[in-house]
Amino acid sequence: MSKKEQKKLEIDEEINEEGNEVEDDCASLEEKIEELEEKNAELEEKYLRAVAEFENIKKRLEREKMQAVSYANEEFARDLLSVVDSMDFAAQSAEKIEENGNDNEYVKKIEEGIALTIEQFKKVMQKHGIELIDTKEGFNPHFHDAVMQVESDDHEEGEIVQLLQKGYKMKDRVLRPAMVSIAK
Repeated sequence: MSKKEQKKLEIDEEINEEGNEVEDDCASLEEKIEELEEKNAELEEKYLRAVAEFENIKKRLEREKMQAVSYANEEFARDLLSVVDSMDFAAQSAEKIEENGNDNEYVKKIEEGIALTIEQFKKVMQKHGIELIDTKEGFNPHFHDAVMQVESDDHEEGEIVQLLQKGYKMKDRVLRPAMVSIAK
């Protein structure tokens, strides 16, 4: 073998070795790229989940804020109910005085004033979503508080016999249940 051929053989071996190294490097780089792509997909999925969770929290907080604003006057409204009850009682008393034959002009004026005041209270309450709980549709433990049971031939068992105190609700929340007596 001549020197020239030997040199060529050495160069070919060097090229093969370098080619093998390049192939190994390419395979290593391809593995690294694949690994990085998987990591990127994983991070992208985590990011999308975090964004979705943030949006859900944001919506929930907005909904809770709207509820808090909507029911902010609930305690104030509950406190007004006793005033309305007193006005109702005063109006009923004035009616009884008139029914008993006391046809006093001042009693009529007081009765009219009380009736007008009650109507104003009811309009303001209605404007703010406060309404009277209905007792005509039958007993409902969510809206009515049965404080006593009475014997009644005219009513079925569990049916409302008498309204003892009016109940009110604000939107879908009960401010005060209606106190009723029910048939045994």
